[in-house]
Amino acid sequence: MAISSNAETDHIQKLFNVEKAVIGVVHCPAFPGAPRYDGRSVDDLIEAACADARAYRDGGVDGLIVENHGDVPFLRPGDIGPETTAFMTAATRAVIAETGLPTGINILANAPIPALATAAASNACFVRVNQWANAYVANEGLLDGEAALALRYRRQIAAEGVAIFADSHVKHGAHAITSDRSIEELTRDLEFFDADVVIATGQRTGDAVTDEELSTVSGATGLPVIVGSGVTPENLPRILGGSRGVIVGSSLKRDGVWWNEVETDRVRAFMQVARDVREAA
Repeated sequence: MAISSNAETDHIQKLFNVEKAVIGVVHCPAFPGAPRYDGRSVDDLIEAACADARAYRDGGVDGLIVENHGDVPFLRPGDIGPETTAFMTAATRAVIAETGLPTGINILANAPIPALATAAASNACFVRVNQWANAYVANEGLLDGEAALALRYRRQIAAEGVAIFADSHVKHGAHAITSDRSIEELTRDLEFFDADVVIATGQRTGDAVTDEELSTVSGATGLPVIVGSGVTPENLPRILGGSRGVIVGSSLKRDGVWWNEVETDRVRAFMQVARDVREAA
């Protein structure tokens, strides 16, 4: 029996209505319960997320992804409390109502089930999963790929319209556990486990993917491949030229620092480069 593949559907075109997408990251402040929570009200937390979302929208991005990036140090999936899902849902619903942009969810670290619940409750259209198949050693400890559980959960909550964006050779981790398997094989595992889009990254937040890694990942799958870290206006022609899209945050913030606010002028300048790349393709 033939194994069906999500490569039959182009989820970049389907979700963003462009050939090469630019997705801006909304880094939410620390939520109540996280070590760095600063005591501000829920309304103020949500407004901070919406302010960045508006700056991205006004700058012309194609979509957004909302992350609980302020909740460092991140918990492993089984330790994440219901409050994180609740606050992420409230923030994401507000972001979508404010911008109308296609929006995804990333709940850190590597929590596809809370992310799917958030997506279903907020009308988000995709989730990012940093380790979808296999396992790796992360800052948070040993993290397993939860594809089997997550896909069953997605069906249980009738959220099968929510796409899976999965990292290959995920950043912030050591891959010694799978070092006897090539990046090509690890990438093929994502497709075999029904991911919809593959993400290639650098070694950590803000690090750009190498040409070699991007080429290796792209050559191993029929799924769309996008880049999920280290994208700047200077390297965008190279990266977007060799991929179907980028997830970008830090370089569009004040001083290029992820915890600062998004600056609309930076977004506009970035999107002009993106349009130039699209026109040249």
